[in-house]
Amino acid sequence: MIQISVMYPDQPDARFDMTYYTEIHLPLVQRLTGPACRKVAAQRGVAGARPGSRPAYVAMGHLYFDSVPEFERAFAPHAEQILGDLPNFTNLQPTIQISDVVVD
Repeated sequence: MIQISVMYPDQPDARFDMTYYTEIHLPLVQRLTGPACRKVAAQRGVAGARPGSRPAYVAMGHLYFDSVPEFERAFAPHAEQILGDLPNFTNLQPTIQISDVVVD
């Protein structure tokens, strides 16, 4: 299984609507990618490693697929619609990483 991590960096002018993200955007992604998307997860950043420090990311979303080709097949036809929804909940440019899930 692979995990697609979409990480939204914390910065002074960060705007991120977690309610929209969890109630509208992630369900949209799940609906469009269908059963290929095994599950989704979302986290809100609360702090960094040092006490009182800001988090590196204001939010992170994770999508789980069986393989990279499975993700590509499910996501590509809908990429424009999914990416076009970002301005509805954030002004941030996310960092994206694809990882093998070793322990779940």
